Amino acid sequence: MKYGKEGIVLDKYRKFLFNLSMKFSCKTQDLLSGLQLVSRAIGSDHVLPILQNILITVEGKRCTLSATNLEISIVTSFEVSIENEGTITVPAKAILNFVQYNQDSEVVLETSEGTQLKLHSKRAKASIAGEVAHGFPTIANIQKETTLSLPIAPLLHALNLVTFACANTTSRPVISGVFVRLEKGSLILVGTDSYRLSEYRVPVTGVSSDISCIIPKKFMDELRAVITLHKTSSEEQEKKESKDKKKKEDQPEKLEIALGSQQIEVNVGSTRLVSRLIDGKFPDYMQVIPKEKHSSAVVSTKDLLGAVKRMHYFAKELNNTITFHFTKDGVHLKTKQTQLGQDESTIPVQMTGQENKIAISSTYLIDFLGRFDHESVSIELLDKMHPAVFKSGGEENFLHLIMPLRMSEE
Repeated sequence: MKYGKEGIVLDKYRKFLFNLSMKFSCKTQDLLSGLQLVSRAIGSDHVLPILQNILITVEGKRCTLSATNLEISIVTSFEVSIENEGTITVPAKAILNFVQYNQDSEVVLETSEGTQLKLHSKRAKASIAGEVAHGFPTIANIQKETTLSLPIAPLLHALNLVTFACANTTSRPVISGVFVRLEKGSLILVGTDSYRLSEYRVPVTGVSSDISCIIPKKFMDELRAVITLHKTSSEEQEKKESKDKKKKEDQPEKLEIALGSQQIEVNVGSTRLVSRLIDGKFPDYMQVIPKEKHSSAVVSTKDLLGAVKRMHYFAKELNNTITFHFTKDGVHLKTKQTQLGQDESTIPVQMTGQENKIAISSTYLIDFLGRFDHESVSIELLDKMHPAVFKSGGEENFLHLIMPLRMSEE
């Protein structure tokens, strides 16, 4: 459609009114949940102050909230009662501060003078200085090359057991993310910092595309948080629904994943997360996993975690070292002698194979065992020079390994 000068002026005027007159009302809890979700994408960038803001867009029957740090973007929406459509961007801290301490069940938001956002409820009101929305970065849909659907529950379990093992460093970007690849009906997630490694296999069907990419740890942490909040919200909603509406329980809830050459997009319910992928080649981690074992022991996770937490008090004085001696009678744990003292413990095990010894970091053990939700854990050893491999009994879809520490001669 072609516009004359009058048409162009009229179009700009309409856009101005759209930004000027936004007004809607919503449940305080819906607004708070949305703000808390998207604010997770806000970083500490002071070069571009607008990145500290949340974009609010009201259109149709929904309010859409968006935030980005240019690496990760989170967008979510919820139903509202709209009087006038519009859009504005406001500081995240300011609007969160008002909403999270507001005790009223509903709140009204409206723009005034173009960049002022007024909020009022039955017993509270505030005015926040915002900015026009056109200065906010555009969060565009990615160019999709591969799409797949995954059940939420096993993916959440995988994220809990994988992302913590990634490196918290920028010196080696390829290990600061989760390596994802598709193999024989399983989506494999791997995290490592060179001293420990977690691998989890999530079953998938109907996907034949070649998948191999590295997803930033930060994105995976935010995805885990979003899934957890979504799962909690869904469970609360189910409790409110009548029994005749519980047929949905027969089908596992899923999320949608889209991969491009440089980006990933995940849709969880009404929330969308977008991130850049890490460029580079992930290390050939399969070479690190021992191909054989000389010993295998099954031990109570609770007993082992309790002993390691207690002994960490002494172990942290000397490189977090705890020595494990596996025998038919049990596994004997011992710390080195320090100025603070020494600790040791014996825990019953179901042992197969030969006696074995290894020294392992108490910090890495606590990190892993604190996330491991099985009653017992299987520990496989080759010798004191190769990593200890931890598995869950009866499950072949997960393993965690920890590199050995140098053992002092007794």
